[in-house]
Amino acid sequence: MIRVLVVDDHPVVRAGLLALLSSRPELDVIGAAESGEQAIDVARADRPDVVLCDLRLGAGLDGVEVTRALGGEARIPVLILTTYDHDRDILRAVEAGAAGYLLKDADPDAIVAAIERAASGQDALDPAMTERVIASMRNRRAGLSEREIEVLALVAGGHSNREIAKELFVSEATVKTHLVHAYGKLGVDNRISAVERARGAGLIE
Repeated sequence: MIRVLVVDDHPVVRAGLLALLSSRPELDVIGAAESGEQAIDVARADRPDVVLCDLRLGAGLDGVEVTRALGGEARIPVLILTTYDHDRDILRAVEAGAAGYLLKDADPDAIVAAIERAASGQDALDPAMTERVIASMRNRRAGLSEREIEVLALVAGGHSNREIAKELFVSEATVKTHLVHAYGKLGVDNRISAVERARGAGLIE
């Protein structure tokens, strides 16, 4: 049997996951935690085979920090289970060493299959998630300058080229040049796509 620790700060969600996983004969749910700090303490003490952890855990440590802590000397695989379907969050989790990243609306069988893969030392990212991680890493390495990122952040805030020029004390032509360079590095051809790509890569908020 695979020993699983459930981590979620919402009591109803936590109870639902406990009920779901406890009904599976191949899984042994050893307990639950409601915070990142508690998750680390319980995992280090009880040594589960897999930790199923929410991304956002209220105040304190989040799921990425739990992943990083348990992936060190403890070497306990962590599966992130969340409602947040953002490239930046997926990339943060994978870079921290998460075994997988699942959404809470996933089919129960898919969640169990991911737990089994994580317990056996395999990655539990589906092909679509893998493609998004690769794309985000590629975009992060696009080599945008600090000024280009600054311009994109202002574009994301709804500012026009004229407003950006005033904000940065440069000409509108200079702003346009920065945008053209950013488009080329990100592989896009318009403002909306550039902002989406930069956000997905974690370059801007």
